[in-house]
Amino acid sequence: MEDLPLNDLDAFTAIARERSFRAAARKRGVSASSLSDSLRRLEERVGVRLFNRTTRSVTPTEAGERLLERLTPALGEVSLALQQLDTFRDGPSGTLRLNVPTIAARLFLPDLANRFLKRYPQISLEIVGEDTFVDVLAAGYDAGIRYDERLERDMIAVPIGPRRQRYVTAAAPDYLEQRGVPRHPRDLLAHDCIRHRFLSGASLPWEFERGEETLMITPKGPVIANAIDMEVSAAVAGLGVIRTFEEVLLPAMETGALVPILEEWVTEFSGPFLYYASRKHMPPALRAFVDFVKAEQRKAG
Repeated sequence: MEDLPLNDLDAFTAIARERSFRAAARKRGVSASSLSDSLRRLEERVGVRLFNRTTRSVTPTEAGERLLERLTPALGEVSLALQQLDTFRDGPSGTLRLNVPTIAARLFLPDLANRFLKRYPQISLEIVGEDTFVDVLAAGYDAGIRYDERLERDMIAVPIGPRRQRYVTAAAPDYLEQRGVPRHPRDLLAHDCIRHRFLSGASLPWEFERGEETLMITPKGPVIANAIDMEVSAAVAGLGVIRTFEEVLLPAMETGALVPILEEWVTEFSGPFLYYASRKHMPPALRAFVDFVKAEQRKAG
């Protein structure tokens, strides 16, 4: 086993993470056939089938899952060792992989990421926006962005983006004229509501706060989606009441396409955090990003 090529092991981890030869090949910038060859060589060398393959799916076997679990930190250390050579160059380089909520990828991360990449042109930034809460380290990410209730234990958290955010409720003027203006959150049970569903399939109740009072309701309505732009469009079209991040609805409210309602029942909460594992030797690209984010927060006051 001493001469197992690292390229074949790396190809295995890429296929295991993506559950697809084509997706893994796109991310690595190689052909799917070359990955297939690497996997064939590895399986022949270890004498164990590592994947169950059909025309529709590629899933690790139990042996494959065990190997992935052990390889992920090991290959991470190899990558880190190579990245440490950046200290001998003019500046940090390498690839920084982030897993972030879609709302972060939409609201504040693009501007922050663009300025970061202009400052560090030798760094490549790979951002995956999703609302399923994966184990970022096990999935091969360097760091993630989460809200405080979703932060994992034993991780370092650094404020990123707006420090306070709000959930607000709104509807189109035509809808309110036809259906009436809700005066209390319970009134929404008699209204059409536009709901958000996460990729996990969960659709959470709406939570309202007024002073010390907290109220949860489960709305119903004709539209449920996991795409916020579609949800806002449905609200503007008069299909129902929407409740989401204030930043998302603000453009439509400023033009009058949506009207804020239940303004006494705004839910305010802490902003997101960049979080990552505590490491003695942090990858240079991650260190540069953490320092950049901290500096941006100091500028914001």
